[in-house]
Amino acid sequence: MTHMRYPINLASEPFRRNRAMIVASSVLAGLLVLTLGLLVLLIVNERDQKRDVREATAQAEEQLAKLATEQAAIEASMRKAENADVLERSVFLNTLIARKGVSWTKLFGDLESVMPHNVRLVAIRPQTDPKNNIQLEMTVGAQSVEPVVDLLKKMEGSGIFSVPSVANCLPPSQSEPLYRCRVSVNYAQKL
Repeated sequence: MTHMRYPINLASEPFRRNRAMIVASSVLAGLLVLTLGLLVLLIVNERDQKRDVREATAQAEEQLAKLATEQAAIEASMRKAENADVLERSVFLNTLIARKGVSWTKLFGDLESVMPHNVRLVAIRPQTDPKNNIQLEMTVGAQSVEPVVDLLKKMEGSGIFSVPSVANCLPPSQSEPLYRCRVSVNYAQKL
């Protein structure tokens, strides 16, 4: 006689293998807790950085307000009648210094690159504006008007000079055999 074995489960619920699922769920829960901790750490760090930026901005604004107050006090002092002569002299001297800052060698080299051979430079006077841009007031002479027009075209296309404007052009006279034209142009040399 052979005995047959019959598996019998006497438990109220059948046996399931849940151990792998529980381990995987525990590992996943641990990873989620670590991620949450990392996110909380990043949020706290970002909040601290924002606070530092706000403090630095407040300090910079405070310094700016102090400087603006000091500047206003200095400007008020400069506007007083007894200081007007000093201010006027200072502006005059600064204008002279800026005028001396023009590189004449570079200026004449740039003019030579656009000046036709039959045009003469009779006079030149550089002027600077508050932004240190240079404007040239020139008087040029030629036997006819066409070479002067050629000069204006070359200046306009050079990239060194802006679009020139002609203030006036005088025809030849008994004392002056050339056409004389007054030309104004902005020059790209920076001080």
